[in-house]
Amino acid sequence: MRRLRVKELAEERGFTQSKLMRMADLNMKTVQGLYREPYRINVAYLTLEKVAKALNVGIGELFEEVEDP
Repeated sequence: MRRLRVKELAEERGFTQSKLMRMADLNMKTVQGLYREPYRINVAYLTLEKVAKALNVGIGELFEEVEDP
């Protein structure tokens, strides 16, 4: 199972949700969803591209493999 690491990566870089919203040109609802629902798999590729660029990481780094609960 994959899990999004957006919240962790943003916090490591000192990003607030507001800063990520501005840097990635996303709306707050989208950013909040990425933070609150790390197991969500229906994220648009364009959204992932924007987040990865804002955080200066590759798209693959936004994910980690975890065991099923």
